[in-house]
Amino acid sequence: MDDEELVRFGLRTVLESAGGFEVVGEAGNGADGVRAAGELAPDVVLIDIRMPGMDGLTATERILAAPRPPQVAVLTTFHVDEYVYGALAAGAAGFLLKDTPPRQIAAAVRAVADGTATLSPRVTAQLIDSYVDRRAAPRRAAALRKVEALSDREREVLALLGTGGSNAELGKRLFVSEATVKTYVSRLLTKLELANRTRAAILAHEAGLIGN
Repeated sequence: MDDEELVRFGLRTVLESAGGFEVVGEAGNGADGVRAAGELAPDVVLIDIRMPGMDGLTATERILAAPRPPQVAVLTTFHVDEYVYGALAAGAAGFLLKDTPPRQIAAAVRAVADGTATLSPRVTAQLIDSYVDRRAAPRRAAALRKVEALSDREREVLALLGTGGSNAELGKRLFVSEATVKTYVSRLLTKLELANRTRAAILAHEAGLIGN
C-alpha cells in the first residue's frame, strides 16, 4: 500500500522475483488498502505511513482492528518517523526503510509472515527507547507487573527480543537451536498476551530489562 506506483511496482517485482510470495493486491491510498485487506485476507500488509487522504497510521489501526487481522509492516523513508510511534502503538509488527536492499526486504516480509519479525536492526534501540521515553511514567509500572510472573529464562528471552535480534542470533546467545528459540518466543508471547515480537521488545524496554 503506497501512493507511489513506482514503489508498488518495485515491491511487487522484488517479492515475486524472490519466490514464495503471491502479491494478491495493491492500493494507492489508505481507504482502498483497508478495503482490499478485508476482501483479500492477505497474510502480510506492507503500508506506507505517509499517504494522502487516509494516512497509513489510520489504515494500520483499522486493518488491525479486524477479527483476524494480517500482520502489518510499515514502510518509511525515515529512520525515526513521528508516525512510526503511532504505528507501534496500533500494533504493527515492525517497519522497513524504503532503502532496504531487495534481498533484505524479501527476508523481512517472510519474517513478518511467520511471526519472527521485529523492528529494523538499524534503528531498533533508538526507536523503541524514544517510544518508551514518551510514555515512561504511566507504562513503567504496568510493564513491571507483567514481567514479575516470568521465570529468569523468560526474562532473558524477553530482554534479547528487546535488542531486535533474529532467532539465529538469539539462539547463539542462549546456546539453543533456532527451533527452541521459536518455541520460547511463542510461549512468551502467549503468556504475556502480546501480538508480536515488536510488542515484546517494547515491553522489555518499558520494564527496564535492556542493559540490565
